[in-house]
Amino acid sequence: MTAPHLPISETRIHEKLRILSDAAKYDVSCASSGSKRANHNKGLGDATGMGICHTYTEDGRCVSLLKLLLTNHCIFDCAYCVSRKSNDIKRAAFTIEEVIGLTINFYRRNYIEGLFLSSGIFKNADVTMERLVTIAKKLRTEHKFNGYIHLKTIPGASEELMQQAGLYADRLSVNIEMPTESALKSLAPDKNMNDILTPMSYLSESIVNYTAEKKVIKTSPAFAPAGQSTQMVIGATPETDKDILFTASSLYKNYGLKRVYYSGYVPISTDERMPGIGTPPPVIREHRLYQTDWLLRFYGFSVNEIVNDEHPLLDTDIDPKLSWALRNPAVFPVDINTADYSLILRVPGIGVSSAKKITAARRFGKLDAQQLSKIGVSMNRAKYFIICQGGSFVNIGLQPQLIRHHILSLSSGKFKSAHSPQLTLF
Repeated sequence: MTAPHLPISETRIHEKLRILSDAAKYDVSCASSGSKRANHNKGLGDATGMGICHTYTEDGRCVSLLKLLLTNHCIFDCAYCVSRKSNDIKRAAFTIEEVIGLTINFYRRNYIEGLFLSSGIFKNADVTMERLVTIAKKLRTEHKFNGYIHLKTIPGASEELMQQAGLYADRLSVNIEMPTESALKSLAPDKNMNDILTPMSYLSESIVNYTAEKKVIKTSPAFAPAGQSTQMVIGATPETDKDILFTASSLYKNYGLKRVYYSGYVPISTDERMPGIGTPPPVIREHRLYQTDWLLRFYGFSVNEIVNDEHPLLDTDIDPKLSWALRNPAVFPVDINTADYSLILRVPGIGVSSAKKITAARRFGKLDAQQLSKIGVSMNRAKYFIICQGGSFVNIGLQPQLIRHHILSLSSGKFKSAHSPQLTLF
């Protein structure tokens, strides 16, 4: 499994791989959508924008990566991190050549489609970042590796190293860690928000500048073509969903991030600084945050429409789009055959693809319920919020709580039409 030129035994490599791949699993901020790196000069592989890290592409394919820490030695003492310096765990570190050897051998065996590489911070930020960059550079220039590379950038590293990282990696990420600066200070005393936001700002500006230059000079190099992302740990501190989502919205707006990842805190620490030890946030909270994030990026919602002072927490029983609809009955019913695309997107049960199909199809005639169902609309939800050819459904403004009850009953398989008022076309 190791490259022939590596002087270390296969057993030792396996042990390092076990330790450092396990430590890397807590970082969820990896995806590869948006990058294209064509194979040239008879190199190894090519990144086609499909993605890595056992995630899913837009067309539903599952893809994989080699996800490693360069080392779990760390000079920082973040209470939520398994690799913190005060934690009594087995430590290990790869050499540059070992990571390169593993990447190439795993790729040749078709185990992976790319590399996600992060690291604990040893000595200082620049020394750590320099090794990460060297690995990416050697893969690209010496081994002609054209597969996907995602590097975790180290807060506090120099702009020169950030610039080099952007030239060799497809995506870069700087983890913001906590939703607020006060939370970061309480659990990660060695870090500060400015050291995290400064490289985000540099990368954001560089991506814009390189993209503009490439439009004029086609031979200009690509710079982090898959953009940058970040991660927030959820549930380790008492912030509300409103706090979390307002921070995420600010990051999208000010730094042009491709993705904000939400990682539910896993109680791996016995550090006395950690509140609520042994009580990780429910998985559904993380799921609802991702659903809301999707609404912010693709459905035209603003944060304060979904979470605000009156509703600081997301509803765990129903998705955020349905929750918003139930709180805003005056918006409905929406006439599918006349409403703007932006309003159709706000109907529960109608996604981006279905909304586009609706606006295209209705140019040839008015749409009825059967046609909407064929287009892909989830009529079990949408029927309470729309008017279409042939009639309209019961106005949500009459009984939003009843509609909530019916939808929840349907999703749990307990709905009995004989015991409930009929909600049908009239």
